[in-house]
Amino acid sequence: MNWITRPGWPGNLFALLAGALTPLALAPFDFWPLSLLSLALFYLGLRELAPKAALWRGCCYGLGLYLAGIGWIYVSIHDHGGASAPLAGGLMLTFCAALSFFFGLPAWLWARWLRRNEAPLADALAFAALWLAQEVFRGWFLTGFPWLYAGYSQLDGPLAGLAPVGGMWLISFVLALSAALLCNLPRLRLQPRFFALALLLLSAPWLAGIALKGYAWTQPAGAPLSTALMQGNVAQSLKWDPAQLRAQLDLYRDMTRNAKPTDLVLWPETAVPVLKEYAEDYLAGMATFANSRNSTLITGVPIRQLNERGEKRYYNGITVTGQGQGTYLKQKLVPFGEYVPLQDQLRGLISFFNLPMSDFARGPVEQPLLQAQGYSIAAYICYEVVYPDFAAGLAAQSNILLTVSNDAWFGSSIGPLQHLQMAQMRALEAGRWMLRATNNGMTVLIDPFGQITAQLPQFEQGVLYGEVVPMQGLTPYLRWGSWPLAIVCLLLFGWALLASRMAKTL
Repeated sequence: MNWITRPGWPGNLFALLAGALTPLALAPFDFWPLSLLSLALFYLGLRELAPKAALWRGCCYGLGLYLAGIGWIYVSIHDHGGASAPLAGGLMLTFCAALSFFFGLPAWLWARWLRRNEAPLADALAFAALWLAQEVFRGWFLTGFPWLYAGYSQLDGPLAGLAPVGGMWLISFVLALSAALLCNLPRLRLQPRFFALALLLLSAPWLAGIALKGYAWTQPAGAPLSTALMQGNVAQSLKWDPAQLRAQLDLYRDMTRNAKPTDLVLWPETAVPVLKEYAEDYLAGMATFANSRNSTLITGVPIRQLNERGEKRYYNGITVTGQGQGTYLKQKLVPFGEYVPLQDQLRGLISFFNLPMSDFARGPVEQPLLQAQGYSIAAYICYEVVYPDFAAGLAAQSNILLTVSNDAWFGSSIGPLQHLQMAQMRALEAGRWMLRATNNGMTVLIDPFGQITAQLPQFEQGVLYGEVVPMQGLTPYLRWGSWPLAIVCLLLFGWALLASRMAKTL
């Protein structure tokens, strides 16, 4: 098996397969030990490589990860973007290959400056820090693509209790550290001064995660609120068809009027598929109905308004009517879905780059939270819920979390299930209830421990009834964010750079 650690295509092919293991640790498969195995194989594969060989090894790992984990992109491009099968496949392959450099570059940095084979404890700690750094970087660079993070594998695993302490980031760090330490235990036995410490670092996070699982970091801020979440199950091919506008408006109106009275009514992303200014009479009628029931109606709707430069722009938004108030404009936009990078060059090449509502502007950073029934609600539109720190910043000000989405773009792929898992992690990190309304599934209620308490079947029209409890108080992650872990990682990088000198004194 020495070829795993040596340069060449046998090792690179093995890295490709190792990367493909991680999606099997995530939803909907949820076999979490594979995340540890995948990380361990990646770490071992970099042990003896020169920087250039490590670069390609990392790219192969990343390519395997994305090819196995984001096949739903093909569905979006081919089924809804109008691209032929070869073109859709080529675009998906190109996208995955580009993303693979998020793993290739850290692998190069590891082999060039940070790897310390002679100091296995420092080596393992530095690897964990570098792994976390690459996860953060790929969630930030060019607005980021924060998908397929190792930490999500622990939503129902032993480390779930760490999520409120340090977020999903802390879980990813512990997984990478555990994988590297397990690989290094034989070498650490030759360094008794560090072996006991390594065993402590290996076991303590897992014991803490188990001990803290189910611990309530937050407390109720009031009585439960009854909820009704509407899932219209409108086909994506009809969503933006002007001839279907009235039918869609009537659908959500009738579903709401025929539903049981509740405190909160939630419609999905762009449930009103027309600019808010053209739907004012319709929304006013729904507000009157909501007020008659002492209810709050919250819906997704595109909004046109002036930006800070006085220009009229389009926004993907949420608005509140009835017993509440507020409007939220989406801040984290989906590349090629809600805006087109280099649009002057790309628009017109294929219809995928001219999808309806693909020219949204980014909402302002400072926006007040939505208000409903006397409580503050942190709202996330679709893709926004996959950004851990962004979501935590809003959640810290809120009593309830809310997300709306239209996952019809993903078809029957695993994309919606991966998306749901990330929303569950946000609720667990924040210690707050989350309402999630989607066009065609997964429409759910999530408790403060990240568990689904009620759910509608996918690809069916229906109303999800349940209760959520407004919460108060801050989890450690909401209070401190990622700063403590970031400082630890910087210190570990410094230790790795000095580890050779330390090893010579043993």
